Amino acid sequence: MAPHKGAKRRKRKPERALPAQAQAPPVPQPLAGDWWDAFSRRLAAGKRSKECQNFETAFKMSRKTFDYLCSLIKGDFARKTQSFRNFRFGDKVILSVEDQVAVALLRLTTGESLMSIGTRFGMNHSSISNITWKFIECLEERAAGHLKWPDAEEMTTIKAKFEKIQGLPNCCGAIDTTHILMCSSAQPNSNVWLDGENKNSMILQTVVDPDMRFRDVVSGWPGSLDDSCILRTSGFFRLCQKGSRLARQMELPGEPAGSMVREYIVGDPSYPLLPWLMTPYQEHGLSSEKLEFNKRHAATRMVVQGALANLKERWQVLKGEVWRPDKHRLPRIIYACCLLNNIMIDLEDAVRDGKPASHNHDDGYRQQVSSVVDDDAATQRDLLGRYVSRLGSRLPK
Repeated sequence: MAPHKGAKRRKRKPERALPAQAQAPPVPQPLAGDWWDAFSRRLAAGKRSKECQNFETAFKMSRKTFDYLCSLIKGDFARKTQSFRNFRFGDKVILSVEDQVAVALLRLTTGESLMSIGTRFGMNHSSISNITWKFIECLEERAAGHLKWPDAEEMTTIKAKFEKIQGLPNCCGAIDTTHILMCSSAQPNSNVWLDGENKNSMILQTVVDPDMRFRDVVSGWPGSLDDSCILRTSGFFRLCQKGSRLARQMELPGEPAGSMVREYIVGDPSYPLLPWLMTPYQEHGLSSEKLEFNKRHAATRMVVQGALANLKERWQVLKGEVWRPDKHRLPRIIYACCLLNNIMIDLEDAVRDGKPASHNHDDGYRQQVSSVVDDDAATQRDLLGRYVSRLGSRLPK
């Protein structure tokens, strides 16, 4: 609309420059044509550090996995970010899809603040937030097939692997929870997020397979709830209770006819003992059979403890206190990290090889204990105890 007659035209204000500390250093043009050549120089911010020169160290994944992620979400990512197509580095160069995926991964792997990453690249922190969130949305849509409950054929392989680990037959997974800590000022005037250790936290419950692949994930519940309560509110619990999951039975070899064991997962003492959830014996003065069961049970549970420890170590955004998290978005960030973990396993990414330095993913938290015991489950546990005791030190081949 033209100005009214006699009115003075307003002078257009010049665009505000980024503050000096947010200006990225000049980036020399790479000699090679590879995307990483230019990005590594930006990442180094003028410092030729070894961490910035090595792709695997910077992103905690192989280039093969990174390229797969880019190809997986490229179409959706371009569409979702078209309104932000002018995302630019501090030197005004427009970010490519690879640049945006790399920026999002840095946010998840380093756990650095949006402001810190933005300053490194000469970008506004809101741009870093938008890029990260669009990456997570695309990952949810395109990578969901990497986190699913196994079908019958795959479950047969999973049970064979679990039995090979410590001799527990018909075992289908291991379950555990971990706390994702949040800044104490994140949820003011509310004690619902305050857990038993007087920390503000959100709970992640997961079931993993013997390869430390996440098979079922539940997150979003406040830390004030105990493990047993979170289990009972989950869709996983309802499916198992009605027999849609973990329902097949097998007859134990070498045992009297009719010695049947239902499919089950293993969990620590914080869970109820159910026909599909085997927990360890808790009483004192255990028999040799029960001691043998507990030993093998604990060794089998190590896969979920290792998976959660690896998750927090690899995706540092989940380690320590998350600064002012959106309680609606944080569960999706957790889910995205679980998806990325599974993608690396599915692609046999060598960067994830090796065991975690520690399996303690919930440092400072005391062991919870459930007193709920199902009679049929107790009978099945005794049967398993006799079976593994008979194995002695020998494991199935």
